Amino acid sequence: MNDLYYMSAKDLGMLLKERKLSPVELTKIMLDRIDQLDDTLRTYITPLHETALKQAREAENKIMKGEYLGPLHGIPVGIKDNQYTMGIRTTDGSKLFVNFYPSETATVVSKLVLAGIVMLGKQNLHELAAGSTGTNPYFGTTRNPWNIEYMPGGSSGGGAASLAAGLATLATGSDTFGSIRVPAAMCGVYGLKPTHGLVSAHRVFPTAWSLDTIGPIARSVGDLALMLQVMAGYDPHDPASLRVPVPNYSEDLNKNIKGLTIGVPTHYMENLDEDVDKLFHQAVSTLKSLGVEIKEVVIPELEMATFAGYATVGGEAAAFHHQWLKTHAEDYSPDIRSFFLAGSLIEARQYIQAQQARRRIVQAFERAFGEVDMLLGPTIPIMTPKFKENWVKQNLDVVKRIMPYTVPINLTGVPALAVPIGLDRYGLPVGMQFIGSHLTEKQLLQIGHNWEQVNPLQIKITDD
Repeated sequence: MNDLYYMSAKDLGMLLKERKLSPVELTKIMLDRIDQLDDTLRTYITPLHETALKQAREAENKIMKGEYLGPLHGIPVGIKDNQYTMGIRTTDGSKLFVNFYPSETATVVSKLVLAGIVMLGKQNLHELAAGSTGTNPYFGTTRNPWNIEYMPGGSSGGGAASLAAGLATLATGSDTFGSIRVPAAMCGVYGLKPTHGLVSAHRVFPTAWSLDTIGPIARSVGDLALMLQVMAGYDPHDPASLRVPVPNYSEDLNKNIKGLTIGVPTHYMENLDEDVDKLFHQAVSTLKSLGVEIKEVVIPELEMATFAGYATVGGEAAAFHHQWLKTHAEDYSPDIRSFFLAGSLIEARQYIQAQQARRRIVQAFERAFGEVDMLLGPTIPIMTPKFKENWVKQNLDVVKRIMPYTVPINLTGVPALAVPIGLDRYGLPVGMQFIGSHLTEKQLLQIGHNWEQVNPLQIKITDD
């Protein structure tokens, strides 16, 4: 039964559909594992034993009656705790919302429930989905299952760590300036930040309205495709929602990628930790051996991304939290309070300049995609850090290092797929991201699936 913890949703789905495995049996096994390990790993804020078993029994009854709903029917899923669940506590990882029980469910969660998932619980996150390390002084800091002394990344750290530890089969995330891709990189899993507006953000706690993007996290690209199929689609309740056709993301995943041209921005090759640099160059060489043409591209506008990101995220987050910052400032941890208070000092002139910079970065990406099929870079420039005693300073330092690599994708609204590329000298995962133009998720998943076949987590750097 140990294999069930790490089995893909696709494979589990076939067992469930053929009645070779019971959804109730699978759910009990997963909940028992959460009970055994999560006091240490802290991947869940609110495990949902009763809800999960109720949904598992419903799934079992339907499947037994021949009412199979599709490949996610009966699959155990973790839900990021910034996504509303009606009648179930939704904290956004914050002391402010410790007793918040929504009267509505987020559109994306409703879609997954209608597809028959089993909701294992509400998963831990960096407070208010506004940090990159996974520390949380109120609900416990999530630990990296590869080594609990190291951070899992954030803000969707609970989801990524639960997948790495076999505490969920799939997980939902959100990405405002890297919050799906950063923990995917640090935990050695796969994460997709979709095109902005492809997946509804209705009834998801906002971090920065114009950047917030909801997406899937999984242990395989095929599972990401299954999740995105359900999660994507127009929602009239979300003003940013895109009214576009949703293709079959699982179709042609094996499509040959030979002949694709991938651009590597020179900006993404700067200031890399040694092991990240080595593993990324090895990955580029592997892609060449798969028939991909690699082309160096220069996008000087990326230099503006950090300013535009800070001004946009800080300004929009401070606007949403304005009243709480005035009346409950003590309920924010020091790193988040500093970030949001700094955002409250951003003037209209600076915010407008940031949006003008965004437009120039968008135009620069459009020019680049006129020359290449997609872009490629390290997900983050740093090796997964060990937790430091001064976690407040560390959190701010980590955001400063990673933002130039992750936030351009949010500022432009394009999709990006984070994949592992190997283990550093300490045995911690390292990742890279394929970046596509708008609505190229299907192509990203195809190249990601091809990449997955090289078994990247078997690639290791030894400390010479």
